[in-house]
Amino acid sequence: MAKLKYKRVLLKISGEVFGENGKGISLAAYEQMAKQIVKIKKENKIDLAVVVGGGNIFRGRFAEKSGFDMAVAHQMGMISTVINGLALQQCLEKIGEQTRMMTAIRMDAVAEPYLRRKALDHFEKGKIVIFAGGTGNPFFTTDSAAALRACEVGCDLILKATNVDGVYDKDPNKFSGAKLYKKISYREAIEKDLNVMDATAFALCAENKKPIIVFNVKKLNDISKALKGEPFGTLVN
Repeated sequence: MAKLKYKRVLLKISGEVFGENGKGISLAAYEQMAKQIVKIKKENKIDLAVVVGGGNIFRGRFAEKSGFDMAVAHQMGMISTVINGLALQQCLEKIGEQTRMMTAIRMDAVAEPYLRRKALDHFEKGKIVIFAGGTGNPFFTTDSAAALRACEVGCDLILKATNVDGVYDKDPNKFSGAKLYKKISYREAIEKDLNVMDATAFALCAENKKPIIVFNVKKLNDISKALKGEPFGTLVN
């Protein structure tokens, strides 16, 4: 087996993968994702963290048109990520995987509050750590949460699962001639406004030299290629 380039990895999963057509909740989708996550961890023997989005349930930015207080709307979005995290955790544990879910918003009855030292201890014990609740603050995306946690707990790589094969120069769902980048710098992604991650997430990753691989969630079973440093999706560094 080829030597792994990355040993501690954070997987960022959009909430849309847990719904039907991107919305609502599909128990089968949680179960399928749990099986894939366990396969990745066991086959590659890596430390694995997961950050979940909540867009299948509620997106804070969509409430602005309805006159919602945006701080409240973002809090609702953060709580949505906890629902997804709980469901994913349950499915992981059903198939025998040890996990811990940690939330940026205190919800002691359902999950541990996020503490960096505790998270590191969970990795040492071989557990999959699910980070939910975003950053705990409104106006920050779950991409920012992924970048922040990856920096805090010493991840070597951020894997961002999307519904396309990587980073394109324009939306491939709208433009048939869209060009897929195999590799791109943080600066170029920001300057070209490629919407891979928000600027806050990019700034954290750039400052702390955290590479990002953007790939199609349908190719999750092939993620060992990325972990070995082989071409896979789009590498942002």
